[in-house]
Amino acid sequence: MRAIRVASAALLGLSALVMTTPAAQASGESHGFRVDVLPSTIAPGGKVTLRATGCEKSVSVSSGVFDTIIIPRGHTTARAKVDWDAKPGAVYEVSFHCGTFWQDVDLTIAGGRHVSPVPDYRQHGVQAGEGGSLAELNLKHIGLGAALITASLGTAYHLSRRHESEDGG
Repeated sequence: MRAIRVASAALLGLSALVMTTPAAQASGESHGFRVDVLPSTIAPGGKVTLRATGCEKSVSVSSGVFDTIIIPRGHTTARAKVDWDAKPGAVYEVSFHCGTFWQDVDLTIAGGRHVSPVPDYRQHGVQAGEGGSLAELNLKHIGLGAALITASLGTAYHLSRRHESEDGG
């Protein structure tokens, strides 16, 4: 009987985690905070329009390919110049922050060259040093995920202990 309670509590915890993941990913959508980067594909050195609606405060916009931009309170757009050294073909995350809410949008850098299916390393050498498990570490997402998992496991444990004490066992 105890195994059924533990399995039920674990399933409840897993269900809570699965149900809250989409809400955590779209952290500001439920409050009407909407964002966009136009165009979504741009060449290095190009200018993009950053748009944020539904925020009653100033919006901070940051990315690895331009300096942090502030969209002042009462405004919905600002412009940013993409760094000249942005890697063609790469996708960069653009983060919009409105108080405690945030949204992330992808920005693709145009100009990716066609790569031969079999690279000729004799001419260009091996490209190394990119990627890895920490290449795009986002501490805010990791922290939110850890909090959700901890809350789910704590709830499952609490419910399994409560049922056990009610049964006298």
